Amino acid sequence: MGVGLCVLAAPEIIVGAVIVAGVVVVGFALQEALDAYELLGDEPEVVIPAPETRPVPETKPAPQEPLPEKRPKPEPKGPDFPPVGPTEVSERERRPECKPRRVPPKGGNKLHNKCADGIKFNAYRGANALVNGKAFDALQVVAGVLWEVKTDNYDSYPLELQDIVVGKHVRDFLIERELARACGFDFRVGVRSAAHKKALEYAEPALENLIVVMDWC
Repeated sequence: MGVGLCVLAAPEIIVGAVIVAGVVVVGFALQEALDAYELLGDEPEVVIPAPETRPVPETKPAPQEPLPEKRPKPEPKGPDFPPVGPTEVSERERRPECKPRRVPPKGGNKLHNKCADGIKFNAYRGANALVNGKAFDALQVVAGVLWEVKTDNYDSYPLELQDIVVGKHVRDFLIERELARACGFDFRVGVRSAAHKKALEYAEPALENLIVVMDWC
């Protein structure tokens, strides 16, 4: 046999070639390889199935707890004790016993009446102002101040009498101050002597700034 050389375009034909002792033998394998190559063109393409996708289960969001409602901060409270001094009260809001009434002055002491009438803006000159059961010597309506006047000649009294007078006046003035404040009025005291004023304030510090020396009488 002669030596035959066959060059095939498809690599699959080389598989059918058998090499024996340096001689390329092309037998029926060549024809079978050609037939097999033609058959390969007719086979359908193998379609690789796409990977199956499974839906991811949806996760429901956890319910959010409602935020606690913000409570308003309590406003800071003031002290428990009542305010010092009389409260402003209009004439219409006053109780019947707190509405000033004009009454005749007690006694016939001309000096006492002169000192009371000499108080500036006294609306009850020649009379007393009856408020809360007490006949006060003067009333300054606009300022809302009730007055009590003392015309004692304190400087001429002996020491024992001075102590007695001061003790009585302190008791009376504290009571009269509360009667006036209960009806929304302030309270003042008029005396004729600086020594009298000093003795009263020393005996009762609560009377400080309430006592006035009447330099007009």
